[in-house]
Amino acid sequence: MNLATAPRFLVVLDADSTLIRDEVIELLADAAGSRELVADLTERAMRGEFDFAQSLRERVLTLAGLPESVFTEVGRRIRPTEGVHELIAGIHAGGGVVGVVSGGFHELLDPLAADLGVDHLRANRLEVEAGRLTGRVLGPIIDAKAKAVALCEWAAVDHIALSQTVAVGDGANDLLMMNAAGLAVAFNAKPRVQREADLIIDHCNLSQVLPLLGLRG
Repeated sequence: MNLATAPRFLVVLDADSTLIRDEVIELLADAAGSRELVADLTERAMRGEFDFAQSLRERVLTLAGLPESVFTEVGRRIRPTEGVHELIAGIHAGGGVVGVVSGGFHELLDPLAADLGVDHLRANRLEVEAGRLTGRVLGPIIDAKAKAVALCEWAAVDHIALSQTVAVGDGANDLLMMNAAGLAVAFNAKPRVQREADLIIDHCNLSQVLPLLGLRG
């Protein structure tokens, strides 16, 4: 397909285990010594076993007392998913837009999003007082509903029809966003998400989204 005449897409990606190979809260929990507990709560939330906001508050509470410098230390450990640079370049070449919406944290995702050339980003913020994490989240939590709202808002801002939006995610917290999108892609996803998605990508390479949009081969 000629990229000059291809339809414009808004592609919205989840962050943890989608845009990146890691769960950032688990990297933070490593520093706090709460990795095992946090990993269990994360897995249960992604399977949809209990409320995401409740789960997030419980997980963040285990981070209380960490120094603010942990953001820099953990940021060095974050690994972008294979193919993400190619995906974003391909979408931009077709005149499209890339958004990331995450139950993770701006403090870690902002530098990465800037480096990758992401157009929109929405995530949670961690409260810091006197240079240390308090164990609380600032403002409204980015949950399943907030993810769907972000996709719709960005589509309106960029004048892209919802039918030309694509949501890519792996957990139950992505399902409302995926239902709102024109195309729902389960990426390395939990069984429930695979059942409800339009398409499934099991190979952990984000460039595999491009052929689905007619933007490559």
